[in-house]
Amino acid sequence: MKRLHNKVAIITGASAGIGRASALLFAAEGALLVVGARRADELAGLVAEIVEAGGQAVSLAGDVRSEDYAKSLVELAVATYGRLDIAFNNAGVMGEAGPSTGISEAGWNDAIAINLTGSFLGAKHQIAEMLKHGGGSVIFTSTFVGYTAAFPGLAAYAASKSGLIGLTQALATEFGPNNIRVNAILPGAVDTAMYREMNDTPDKTSFVTQLHALKRVATPEELARSVLYLASDDASFVTGTASLVDGGLSINRA
Repeated sequence: MKRLHNKVAIITGASAGIGRASALLFAAEGALLVVGARRADELAGLVAEIVEAGGQAVSLAGDVRSEDYAKSLVELAVATYGRLDIAFNNAGVMGEAGPSTGISEAGWNDAIAINLTGSFLGAKHQIAEMLKHGGGSVIFTSTFVGYTAAFPGLAAYAASKSGLIGLTQALATEFGPNNIRVNAILPGAVDTAMYREMNDTPDKTSFVTQLHALKRVATPEELARSVLYLASDDASFVTGTASLVDGGLSINRA
């Protein structure tokens, strides 16, 4: 039996990186998917790839800052598959970087709105639906930066991702009695387009690689396997966790 056989899952930020890798893995494990992101063309390509491989998926493009969009993703899951079992709130941005005294109010607000508020709005409507069906699993993408190894110049990113850890714990406590598990993954560096854009020289790549105890960065597929674990019944007694999946970055900094 596949690990997510006939489980209905929403994944945001699904057009690239960890979200896309998770969508492909969830589909291979039998999930029925609703995938969301801002880029409609990339979502259409992802759905086509899943369907060609024998899976089931539908997509809806939109902005996670919108509560209407969060609600519409849940409504699409219910209209298409009848319920919702799993939600991976993965959409996020690095946001405006630089000295905290120079970050604009707009830059700060944007990071909070996408990374934290967007995840809250998603969970708000996802959990409301899961309560009708006896439980579910909600997963957020936080980061090691939001937990134990903050870097200078990333205040908005760190604050928004730290907030997700608090949100994870609050929701896990509130809805544990309803058999709804809530967890977060905390990646280190992951070889995505965003990572490559930020680390565009051999020196930068080498520096980031050496920060990890494993002396390499992760693939999106490696993170997807951790998300799969938290989504599946293998993690049936796991809730309220901030799970470091960072290659030892958080323990390896001088």
